[in-house]
Amino acid sequence: MDELRQLPMPLLTWYRENARDLPWRRTSEPYRIWVSEIMLQQTRVAAVLDYYRRFLEAAPDISSLAALPEDQLMKLWQGLGYYSRARNLQKAACQIVDNYGGVFPNTYEDIRALAGVGDYTAGAISSIAFGLPVPAVDGNVLRVAARITGDGGDVTTPAMKKKVTQALGEVIPLDAPGDFNQAMMELGATVCLPNGAPLCERCPAAHLCRAFQEGRTGELPVKAAKKARRVEARTVYLLFYRDSVALRRRPERGLLAGLWEYPNELSSGTDWLSRWGLSAALERAGTGRHIFSHIEWHMTALAGELDRPDLPEGWVWAGRAELRDTYAVPNAFQSFAQVVADRLGHF
Repeated sequence: MDELRQLPMPLLTWYRENARDLPWRRTSEPYRIWVSEIMLQQTRVAAVLDYYRRFLEAAPDISSLAALPEDQLMKLWQGLGYYSRARNLQKAACQIVDNYGGVFPNTYEDIRALAGVGDYTAGAISSIAFGLPVPAVDGNVLRVAARITGDGGDVTTPAMKKKVTQALGEVIPLDAPGDFNQAMMELGATVCLPNGAPLCERCPAAHLCRAFQEGRTGELPVKAAKKARRVEARTVYLLFYRDSVALRRRPERGLLAGLWEYPNELSSGTDWLSRWGLSAALERAGTGRHIFSHIEWHMTALAGELDRPDLPEGWVWAGRAELRDTYAVPNAFQSFAQVVADRLGHF
């Protein structure tokens, strides 16, 4: 990977002239950098900005995050998806309080040992907050490296990630490791694009890039085909009583663990209302689809007014204020938000 040895100078010059002005780039405070990196996992920058601001207003430091009530934590994260990230964030905050007196650890090994922190996140925090010369290799960086070096290895494999990490570890500038890692991420996010043709005419590494020189940018990086998602047909029950809608909490483990949802079950012909001891005249209220990493939900909603307020154990009634401020209902049910809003009044 000799092309990478020539990369730091043109890449850093480009980054310092073209980097997006983002709030987590205006600080070297490890807590804020950590929160941003966790939020940005599998989430677009534009979607994170408001969440980042609100989250830091509610939990401005490690101790306040560790003490945050779970329902408030989930509400702050509502809409970002991959909710285990938020739980691990709080779990790691508790680790820092318990093991480091609330002071963020400053070595790669200690950062890597925190809940929810992998190699990439540990490298990003180590380099950006503490100036440690540790690569931060994510999908963007793997794509950039594969194209620049013309490497046809499968970027989804641990072997390829190890290879790129080792190569970048040999070229990362000791005086600017954080800028270098952020520059690699920025190049992958804004120029060496994942979906669609890369913007090679804007790339500071075009003169080094073997994929560009050889006309192979459409072939690289190489990725193994993803396993097909399992499709589930589900019926969602929008159950109202006066000015409230019924919610139930999901199990503490598994998909959307611990979040609140409109009651739903696999579509099987079972009379679920009777099973739940409820009675209502139900009408079809729309359809929706949500894609998770390994499951795809195809949903049909049925809506109706219950004849009494009694609910199964663990269920709650939520009005407009509670839906707005208290209960985190995941985006999987966004297709039915308008139906609920029309029934309760906008929230």
